Amino acid sequence: MAPKTDIDATDELTSEGDRPRDRAVVLLSGGMDSATAAYEARERGYDIYALHTSYGQRTESRELECARQLASELAVEDFLRIETGHLAAIGASSLTDEEMAVEDADMESEEIPDTYVPFRNANLLSMAVSYAEANDCEAVFIGAHSEDFSGYPDCRPAFFDAFERVVEVGTKPETEISIEAPFVEWSKTDIAERGLELEVPYEHTWSCYREDEPACGTCDSCAFRLQAFRNNGVRDPIAYATRPSYPQS
Repeated sequence: MAPKTDIDATDELTSEGDRPRDRAVVLLSGGMDSATAAYEARERGYDIYALHTSYGQRTESRELECARQLASELAVEDFLRIETGHLAAIGASSLTDEEMAVEDADMESEEIPDTYVPFRNANLLSMAVSYAEANDCEAVFIGAHSEDFSGYPDCRPAFFDAFERVVEVGTKPETEISIEAPFVEWSKTDIAERGLELEVPYEHTWSCYREDEPACGTCDSCAFRLQAFRNNGVRDPIAYATRPSYPQS
């Protein structure tokens, strides 16, 4: 979607016409967490600038397809895709290294899984903040949550607090951009519940670490997703090669 040009000032006013609407960049991966974060941002009254990054992940083509569909559904102000190969070149993650196998789900483990992409969120947030500052956005939304930060160090509340301080120091004096991780203390089940309330089109999201179509059903991401829908008494609308009945939490 091309950026808006020659915007009439009235296009950005609230329905009351009293002030311009706030703007937010949403890191829109195409997954259910980022989709829910985007709908949460819209619910809070933000105009959305969607940022999708292609960094060499296995399911990038499917993720991009979902991100574009979500952007269309949300009628975002702008959709920006950034392609970068440096995270894949650095390696050390089964998401980007075809020689490393994506392991089956271990939902009880507290070890950092091999799907961890070293310091990925710092890289993604840096791009998002650049995009936000260039477009006078007030916030950057990311869909990280508690079941991520049990294994991924760059999904912890302390990380986002620290990154917000970096933004404050590293941007123009007049720039004010908050880092919004609205689900950082939530479970995947909580996110699914909120998304169902917001009518997120989860049929246009993708979570599988391994496959473009159908989802494998057995990687960590598929397992937590399937469990979240089961906990909410709803059938996950995407296709799976196998659909294990993960225990309710």
